[in-house]
Amino acid sequence: MGRVVVIVGVPGVGSTTVTSKAIEKLKEEGVDYKVVNFGTVMFEIAKEEGLVEHRDQLRKLPPEEQKRIQKLAGKKIAEMGKTENIVVDTHSTIKTPKGYLAGLPIWVLEELKPDIIVLVEADYSEILMRRLKDKTRERDFESTEDIAEHIFMNRCAAMTYGVLTGATIKIIKNRDHLLDKAVDELVEVLR
Repeated sequence: MGRVVVIVGVPGVGSTTVTSKAIEKLKEEGVDYKVVNFGTVMFEIAKEEGLVEHRDQLRKLPPEEQKRIQKLAGKKIAEMGKTENIVVDTHSTIKTPKGYLAGLPIWVLEELKPDIIVLVEADYSEILMRRLKDKTRERDFESTEDIAEHIFMNRCAAMTYGVLTGATIKIIKNRDHLLDKAVDELVEVLR
């Protein structure tokens, strides 16, 4: 049975970058993890069903549809985790037009049974600038106060996930010009 580590962060914090660089370092040491992006698995399911054309449309689907797709994605990823170490790259909460949606509701947590949940964070203004520079995504504009609220909600949700699963919670700061430090911290967690 593999180990399941969930890595979360608000959009633009760089959690995917930190994760991919940590996985590369670990691979050199002979430690293998498969990175699975929860949103990508959800997108593949929703696209197959003809519900969306691009990933950023997922958060605009009705909450009932999002929940159904989350459950299907959780089952699919849980199957992978039965035979190998998995890093699940996802969001702790998703900001929708109707409010925050838990990225890992109980029906997903029961499937995944994560060992560790890692929150990747950065300063609010750093995140805002990263978002403004990223032309590859279609994101709604948020102020630094909105980003701060989202980070707070992520922390609250992550602790709840830990209570429900027994997973430990680790916070890693991905500050500008200190990517290597964040990567090294994640390597230690995954090793």
